[in-house]
Amino acid sequence: MIQHFFNFEWKQFFRSSYWQKSIAINILLGFVALYFILIFLGLGIGLYPILKKQFPESDPLIILNGFLFYWFLGDLMLRFFLQKLPVMNVKPFLILPLKRSKIINYVLGKTITSFFNFLPLFAVIPFGIILILEDYSVTTAIVWMLLMYTFTLIINFLNFIIEAKSADTELSFLPIIIIAASLFAINHFEIVSLSSLLSSAINSIIETPFLLLVPLLILAALYSINYAMLKQKLYIDASLKVEAETATTTDLAWTRRFGDIAPFLQLDLKLLWRNKRPRSSVFMVAIGLFYGLIFYPNPTYQNMMPMFIFVGIFVTGIFMINFGQFIPAWDSGYYKLLMSQNIKYKEYLNSKYTLMMMSAIIMFVLSIPYVYFGWKILVIHFAAMVYNIGVNSYVLLYGGSFNRKKIDLTQRAAFNYQGTGAVQWIIGFPLLLVPILIFYLPYKFIGFEAGIATLIILGVIGIVLHQKIMKVITKKYTTSKHKMISAFDQSN
Repeated sequence: MIQHFFNFEWKQFFRSSYWQKSIAINILLGFVALYFILIFLGLGIGLYPILKKQFPESDPLIILNGFLFYWFLGDLMLRFFLQKLPVMNVKPFLILPLKRSKIINYVLGKTITSFFNFLPLFAVIPFGIILILEDYSVTTAIVWMLLMYTFTLIINFLNFIIEAKSADTELSFLPIIIIAASLFAINHFEIVSLSSLLSSAINSIIETPFLLLVPLLILAALYSINYAMLKQKLYIDASLKVEAETATTTDLAWTRRFGDIAPFLQLDLKLLWRNKRPRSSVFMVAIGLFYGLIFYPNPTYQNMMPMFIFVGIFVTGIFMINFGQFIPAWDSGYYKLLMSQNIKYKEYLNSKYTLMMMSAIIMFVLSIPYVYFGWKILVIHFAAMVYNIGVNSYVLLYGGSFNRKKIDLTQRAAFNYQGTGAVQWIIGFPLLLVPILIFYLPYKFIGFEAGIATLIILGVIGIVLHQKIMKVITKKYTTSKHKMISAFDQSN
């Protein structure tokens, strides 16, 4: 049965419209994976002599066990933001005489082969071999390696439970941040020395291998909880259940002053308000607004003006970036219907541009209090706003013509990579790095005012040439329209 499931997913991948793009992404990710494998391998080989040199009077294994609390805490945070439960299209199987237990066990078993569970072995196994070479008993080394892998799997299944429980909240990343911050604070302020307790437990298991059954039982319990959670959702009519809500309506009459683009602008505003993922993106604006507090008060960055340009672009363009990079995928659920109507593509795109332009202006106004850190900060934010409106907005619109992945509007926004493709990763370079380079060259050879003027002039040129630029972008969308319709029709 496992072979049938594997063949099904294999065919589904290669028969999709975006499989070539996925292969290109996987090749890139392969190099990234190789990079981290080499890092972990080097860590596994070099960790013992490093600990021996830094703590010559102590046992390196005991010292390492004392730091594992921070390792596990960081691993849990990283998994929550990056690792997702492997899914498969199970609806066709639910009408067949197959036990749900086989489908669930396959999905959960697939998580064990995740790269996040595979990567630590490149550090654990070399370190365990070195323990044997350093005259530790073979039993000690093997028990420690098994224990580390067991803890890795425990974190794997614990992550899915936390993610499932927090998925229904608007800011679904807050529970994991609160949990991790609380555990770190409890340990850091020595309310309870969690690192010492974990280290003592690991040392006890190494001394008494029979106690390895305890973490194995914990692993089995977490597996059972995940099994029960998936089983509750594995019904063919699960997707038909909807939450009853009180209906609210608004005519958004103020948008009518925008003329022909008003209907599309109303559609976008309703989409932002009524759907979970885009609505959460709006809430993320508050976080982006306070991003400057990380840099502006810090003396380390006072002489790093190019970094302030990055902050200005990010603060004034946080909504623009979050919303614009998924144009027109926000409308992927009804894109075919939208394109079958007698509408002008240019008006549709102009509504997106207007929404991004308004967001940049609003973010600049809200960021005016940053003038407290100096007038240059306010000038930087103004230049960043003009550049975002006159340059970055067009970059986002043009990049959207290459979007081929559907977005589920009911899913959370924070650290949700569903619908994300190569376009979203590549487009970050011209959005955030190019303005830094544009500012830095005149700033380096002429001065601060020259760098700011360059950004403003480029933004103004883009605003003046709006009609011509939109004509080019509209043509690109028109030629890609049928490809996008075909791609959006397919399951993501």
